[in-house]
Amino acid sequence: MTIGRRRLGQGIAATAGGLALPGLIAGPAEAQRSANTLRIAFRDAVPNIDPYFNSQRTGLIIAHQAFDGLVHRDPGTFRIVPALATEWTWVDAKTIDFTLRQGVKFHDGSDFTADDVVYTITTVSKPETRVATPSNYAWIEGCEKTGPNTVRLTMKRPTPAALEYLAMVTPIWPKAYRERVGPDGFSRMPIGTGPYRFTKVDVAAGVEYERFDGYYQGGPKGRPAIQKLTARFIGDAATELTELLGQRVDWIWNMNPDQMANVNRLPFLQATQQESMRVAFLSLDAAGRSGADNPMTKLKARQAVWHAIDRNAIATRLVGGGSRVPAAPCFPSQFGCNADAAVKYDYDPNKAKALLAEAGYPNGFEIEFTSYIQPRQWSEAVQNYLQAAGIRARLNLMQVAAQIQRSQRGELAMQMGSWGSYSINDVSAILPNYFAGSADDYARDEELTALVNAGGNTADEAARKAAYDAAIKRATENAYWLPLFTYVSTYAFQKQLEFPTFADELPRFYLAKWK
Repeated sequence: MTIGRRRLGQGIAATAGGLALPGLIAGPAEAQRSANTLRIAFRDAVPNIDPYFNSQRTGLIIAHQAFDGLVHRDPGTFRIVPALATEWTWVDAKTIDFTLRQGVKFHDGSDFTADDVVYTITTVSKPETRVATPSNYAWIEGCEKTGPNTVRLTMKRPTPAALEYLAMVTPIWPKAYRERVGPDGFSRMPIGTGPYRFTKVDVAAGVEYERFDGYYQGGPKGRPAIQKLTARFIGDAATELTELLGQRVDWIWNMNPDQMANVNRLPFLQATQQESMRVAFLSLDAAGRSGADNPMTKLKARQAVWHAIDRNAIATRLVGGGSRVPAAPCFPSQFGCNADAAVKYDYDPNKAKALLAEAGYPNGFEIEFTSYIQPRQWSEAVQNYLQAAGIRARLNLMQVAAQIQRSQRGELAMQMGSWGSYSINDVSAILPNYFAGSADDYARDEELTALVNAGGNTADEAARKAAYDAAIKRATENAYWLPLFTYVSTYAFQKQLEFPTFADELPRFYLAKWK
């Protein structure tokens, strides 16, 4: 089967060949440079700007510009460095003591204190708070103030990746402000201690920031060169690219990589790629949450799906840029992600058809196939492979938030999505979310859950690896969750913009600057 490539529209191709399009001149970008403003476009809206209450990558990115955690992970080395805490000591495998930085201000001018840390960590670790990704905080027992500028964090179990979670997904709230305005008020105008502060929040349209000149001395993110950021939510890839070409935005990402060469021919734009820790996947409803009679409850039908899709062709011909096909349900660099432990499934459409017949579907079956993945050609390629094997998948392309809501209600028999592990380089950031009883778990396999939990309940590396190996073997032999390919982020932005990219899929606008 041949996977086609989307051709660029006539207007874009013509421009790349040297024919001018109306409005494609240097003026608009130069105006933004003069105004010291960067205009950003994201494809998906975020229903809650508070990072604890959304699980979308866009939400993590938006929050990262405005919030800091106790520690920071250097994007180039992945080394943990000081942020709101200047020092930390592992007392034992389940206890860390932190010394807090003094002189830090929140965006409203109030002082950062130990009370803010205790309040944040205690609140988000409580089940009743209903954070978007409970597994990110389920390891936390509590946090207490041990002195004017010291706190102690205790864990329910040894958590070797604790500092990664504190760096990537545990920003600190201002206790007094959040208690005064309440959770809803805070989501409408969050404040943190980061290098940018929000000046406007509209969950339907976008957000605006300005540089926070009170960002603390020695902060790991530094003082931003660009004064203002405006981030718009644009619902589809075509409109997003049109806005970039018309110079109404300065930066986009995750555009169709087929467009890179043509974009790079334009005198005022540049496009580049960077592999990320994000994995695209198919989640199959083995547990029957969407209906006990759904075909995905049958092992051979699920195995047929795994054999039906030429994942390598999708990775190399559509995604490109060095995309890989993970054998295990995790990103290859993550601790515990052992490809050798996974049961392998070759692309074999004939075997897929035979398995369907053995499962009781000699003529195949129909099934709803939901996806929020863009470009849509990636979802369509999966659909085409499935249909060639006899699985008539009705593709329903959805917005990210809408699909997540349906998924967590248990309504989806077959869904295509992606998971970036919050850029945490440990399988504890992915396996529990899909195999340990969360709202995203469509396996509901008690033995698998026990293995995943065993891997997360010890600091012994050998024991962790053994438990995760067994979990990977069970997850793949039962064909619960199919890793399709790793993401390669494709960025396009104004040539006048200096913008560094990193492997953790976290754009850092505070490091960008106009040339």
